[in-house]
Amino acid sequence: MTQASSRNAQHTIEPIFIDRWSPRAYTGEAIDDTTLRSLFEAARWAPSANNSQPWRFIYAKNGSAHWDTLFALLNENNQRWVNRAAVLIALVSKKTHVRQGDTAPSPLKNHSLDAGAAWASLAFQAYQSGWRTRAIGGFNRDAAPAALGVPEGYQVEILIAVGKQADKSVLPEDFHEREQPTPRKAIEQFVAEGSFSFAD
Repeated sequence: MTQASSRNAQHTIEPIFIDRWSPRAYTGEAIDDTTLRSLFEAARWAPSANNSQPWRFIYAKNGSAHWDTLFALLNENNQRWVNRAAVLIALVSKKTHVRQGDTAPSPLKNHSLDAGAAWASLAFQAYQSGWRTRAIGGFNRDAAPAALGVPEGYQVEILIAVGKQADKSVLPEDFHEREQPTPRKAIEQFVAEGSFSFAD
């Protein structure tokens, strides 16, 4: 089953690409280690230029000794709903790569792109497993490296909430209207043949 009428494919695709979306409402149910590892396993096999695999994941289960560290990085508005997630994950990317035949690292210009591919793989595996995810950009990027022990040469990209989806009634009321799947631009708005020809 696909989501609301605002999410209709223009061309034939697998339903998961429409059905997956990013809710904020979670049940508070704990995630088991086997399921969590399967999400990271899916990320492991994401496309990666030059096999650089620049993604790194730092996680904390809700209620664990590390939860407060990741939770404290979130802005106040995100803290209002993340408290019911099962796990918080920081996605970190490595900015350099030692290419085949080289001995010294060189800049990896696509480190964020490849980390994003790993995040997408994780999100789709979560959906297939009955879990839901939401990427979070609203966090303290200046404080994150020190808080998470991330050394120079790496970039903290996003935080990710994972949980079992709940009814929107568990959220603060001002989130209710936004707790629904969103539409997407038509293909013609972001695909062009031969040269850039977009209105935006």
